[in-house]
Amino acid sequence: MKRSTIRVRLTVLYGGLFFLAGALLLGVTYLLVEQSLRSPGDDNAMGARFQQLATTFGMDPALQEAFEAARAEREQVRDDALNSLLTQGGVALLGVGAIAGGFGWVLAGRALQPLHQITDTARRIAGADGAGRGLHERIALEGPRDEIKELADTFDVMLERLDRSFDGQRRFVANASHELRTPLALNRALVELAVTRPGAMAETKQLGEALLTVNERHERLIDGLLTLADAENELTERSPVDLAEVARHVVDQTKAPEVEVIRQLDPAATAGDPILLERLTQNLVENAVRHNVPQGWLAVTTGTVDGWAVLTVTNTGPAVPGYEIETLFQPFRRLTRERVDGGRGFGLGLSIVRAVARAHGGTVHAAPREGGGLVVQVTLPPSG
Repeated sequence: MKRSTIRVRLTVLYGGLFFLAGALLLGVTYLLVEQSLRSPGDDNAMGARFQQLATTFGMDPALQEAFEAARAEREQVRDDALNSLLTQGGVALLGVGAIAGGFGWVLAGRALQPLHQITDTARRIAGADGAGRGLHERIALEGPRDEIKELADTFDVMLERLDRSFDGQRRFVANASHELRTPLALNRALVELAVTRPGAMAETKQLGEALLTVNERHERLIDGLLTLADAENELTERSPVDLAEVARHVVDQTKAPEVEVIRQLDPAATAGDPILLERLTQNLVENAVRHNVPQGWLAVTTGTVDGWAVLTVTNTGPAVPGYEIETLFQPFRRLTRERVDGGRGFGLGLSIVRAVARAHGGTVHAAPREGGGLVVQVTLPPSG
């Protein structure tokens, strides 16, 4: 139910109560005035006066006619007074009703203000980009200790627990990734030492190369997890970055002999973490290379749209159904399709892209390309 609907209902309730009280007061006033104007004692006194005059001057028809005219005029005065009371009272009642409606609208707004504050806070938290973002906010409702205050305080306690939970989860991923890097680096060094040792057997070298491949895969997984954890955190420092320069550097470092690389790099100024933005671009380009077809192509374009920096990566490749697009951005979710390099990814590439974009206040949109492949567009806010 919209807040305006609740406010209208409260306004009708408050205004209706005031209007009903005014109508009741008018009704009581009307009855008292009518009773006062139509008192039987006045009619009896007027009849006794007529009898006294008739006894003194005799029963004259003219006197009878004058008495009846006086009685009719008296009744007319009574009716006019009551009608005037109803008319003026009705107008006053309408005025009171209008004032009561305005007063009820203001009173309803004040009564709903704490609920508006709770709703606005919940909406900001729900609209925050990234898991756990926005949970640092609190309602901190001030006022008497009533039901709404208890609701706001309970909501704050829930937010605090959720914030600690998400923060602990991010710290765990980051710490675990850091801790796992050391043994992996040690394993790589030992295997390389065993493989390059003079007199090493061919079977040992073959086994060492296989272990190095597995170790490299694990290192890439740990690096991806660490980058994802970093991207989920709020950016504390931002520096000017041109997406065109970042994309040019990434494309120059990309090795894709079987894929034609097309570039159109116009200036696209934004602000953020250069390392994370480079990782975002690198993941998009690598994803476009790996999920391509022989003799295929990929295009990298940058520019500005309405002042916002835009990076678009388009590639040929297998057809991707539209209902699977969202799956691509979920961690550890992969589509069961062959890659050009024949390898198997971790399903973290586009997850990192979305996390980095959200950390910079931007968005990522992907759509199937006609004929196969994807069109992924990243939009970031201007540097100003």
